[in-house]
Amino acid sequence: MKTRFMAAVILVLAGYSVGRASQPAPSHIYELRTYTAADGKFDAINARFRDHTRAIFEHHNIKSIGYWTPAEGLTAGTTLIYLLEHPSRDEARKNWAEFSADPEWQKVKAESEKDGKIVTKVESVFLTPTDYSALK
Repeated sequence: MKTRFMAAVILVLAGYSVGRASQPAPSHIYELRTYTAADGKFDAINARFRDHTRAIFEHHNIKSIGYWTPAEGLTAGTTLIYLLEHPSRDEARKNWAEFSADPEWQKVKAESEKDGKIVTKVESVFLTPTDYSALK
């Protein structure tokens, strides 16, 4: 429930900032991603990001801004939320395609999922910063 609420707020804010004529076009775009862990696999998700995924992102021009886990509530201990920065929406598509095809990533993913999938749900929202945002 909290995840849906957060996503709705972000979508409203993102829609507000996109429609403002006085706001200059951003030089980059942010992507908010939320991963829900399979039962008992939350530590495996965190290990994969900590030990491999972030470094592979860097090879594909995907900049990690931050990673968070809910401190309380129904999603605590099952959810990873992170924010990425891309040069543009088109670059994001290209970067994700290259990341997905990367042999190192494919090996890491296969190894981390040898006992079954570790992620049951992935949500992604692209965001443009408002004119009053600390992140531009």
